[in-house]
Amino acid sequence: MADFYDAMQQGFGWQVPEYFNMAEVCSRRWAAQSDAAQRVAIFEHQAADANGHAVTPRRYTYAQLQQAADALSHVLTDLGVQRGDRVAIVLPQRFETAVAYMAVMQMGAVAMPLSLLFGPEALAYRLQDSEAVVALVDASSVSNLLAVRSQCPVLREVVGVDLSNAADMLHVDVDYASAMAAQQRSFNAVQTKAEEGAVLIYTSGTTGPPKGALIPHRALIGNLTGFVCSQNWFGFPTMNVAANKQHLPTGSTAVFWSPADWAWTGGLMDALLPTLYFGRPIVAWHGRFSPELAFTLMQQHGVTHTFLFPTALKAMMKAYPEPRHQFKLKLQAIMSAGEAVGDAVFGYCQEQLGVTVNEMFGQTEINYIVGNCAMEWGAMGEGVAAHRTNVGWPAKPGSMGKGYPGHRVAVIDEDGQECPVGVPGDVALNRYNQHGQPDPIFFLGYWKNDKSTQGKYTGDWCRTGDMAVRDEDGYLWYQGRADDVFKAAGYRIGPSEIENCLVKHPAVANAAVVPKPDAQRGALVKAYVVLAPGYDASDALVAELQVHVRGKLAPYEYPKEVEFIRELPMTTTGKVQRRVLRLQEEERAKTK
Repeated sequence: MADFYDAMQQGFGWQVPEYFNMAEVCSRRWAAQSDAAQRVAIFEHQAADANGHAVTPRRYTYAQLQQAADALSHVLTDLGVQRGDRVAIVLPQRFETAVAYMAVMQMGAVAMPLSLLFGPEALAYRLQDSEAVVALVDASSVSNLLAVRSQCPVLREVVGVDLSNAADMLHVDVDYASAMAAQQRSFNAVQTKAEEGAVLIYTSGTTGPPKGALIPHRALIGNLTGFVCSQNWFGFPTMNVAANKQHLPTGSTAVFWSPADWAWTGGLMDALLPTLYFGRPIVAWHGRFSPELAFTLMQQHGVTHTFLFPTALKAMMKAYPEPRHQFKLKLQAIMSAGEAVGDAVFGYCQEQLGVTVNEMFGQTEINYIVGNCAMEWGAMGEGVAAHRTNVGWPAKPGSMGKGYPGHRVAVIDEDGQECPVGVPGDVALNRYNQHGQPDPIFFLGYWKNDKSTQGKYTGDWCRTGDMAVRDEDGYLWYQGRADDVFKAAGYRIGPSEIENCLVKHPAVANAAVVPKPDAQRGALVKAYVVLAPGYDASDALVAELQVHVRGKLAPYEYPKEVEFIRELPMTTTGKVQRRVLRLQEEERAKTK
């Protein structure tokens, strides 16, 4: 379907108005519609009761979302929050979290999401560096924040949501429910320019201290082509994905869910905000992820579109090899990102879920720029056996896909020149699309760190630090982070392919491949393996895994050493931290 892809790229142009506000297009415009009191924005999934029976989810409409956002904007204004101030949102997936984003952004302030997984030290650094003036917390985050409050002199007020513990209530400044009840229900939103900062998200910091990426309001517009394509048109038969305040797309029955934390780019920019932009409901759940939870939740809520990390898909595949016999799902699209999906999981989703996974690639600074669009007529709710005709661009198992419409993506070398087909390089995005228009997806820069911002660019190319090769059809193939790719016996090794091969073995739940220092070869290929339930570590299994990989990949790629561990080190965004394992191997080598 090269003609379809080329036509989309060549015919696409960005429509970025001078004034644009994320909260306006995600909430206020829907609240102004006649069906606002019936149109659901958030379903809060509830755990089963003591007898195992499903509990009716809480249901919040767009009218309720906007009313609550207006009230919270008044609360924050009374607390002294001004345009451009940073407001920390330390909340899980819940209605009040969506309210907080809408309230902060319609004030012209900057929302700063912070993950519940952050310990006191991580919180303190981000609160200090951002100079946040107010923080919103609930029972899951209040303890860690209060533990570091004395280290954050700029943090004036802490707002507590649903705090039942009396001790916690004594140490926060404002009770959310009481403050909201005392406010009027109408707020005059600030008219922000599209170029103004909306969200400050700190990167996971795999090297050096975390950096705050300042995301402008216009970035949501830049996200839309990738979101729509990776979600197979999000339930719309045809649509104009360019942002236009007068354009209110209708006709979709999409219901979205992702376990991705709304505190991260994947949960916020790839799930919550684009779903609300299109006026559709998103399911919120802040309990522990499990394969059973994922399938049960999607069945109960009739989820049609989702974003699931490869790690989650692998766990679901291992726990439920044939879910189509156990669950009645309505899935129309699955987007996955963060790591390579691999053809084992790819095949599982096609055969068992009736959906071709659309892999996507991006990062906080320039999100949703590469991916697939396996839009298939006949696959929309008709089950696994449906006849399919692809009208997007066919996904190649293991490929990152192509640049989404409106984005000029290339693989470049150290000098900023585009690499030939098959030659590895750095995935990069140009500031301007093929028509010379500025790409709205770009971040404004790193917070108080001009040096790092400048170091991100080579001319008009913004480097991702992720390595890939381009094939003759224009598809990109991930090779790993620049600091994950290594050489062993003169061969350049990318870990993803080996990890994908290992996961195909029934004994392997997950795997990470890193170099082990070796005096003769420079490095050996080493695999850290998490075993699937029912399997035990043994020398025989090590040999079996080595033969398994050696029989499928090049001889130099099989792991010379396998170490079994209970779990892999992960970032809070669900990515494997190979760097932690690599440094561990380097330290071990020093002691020998």
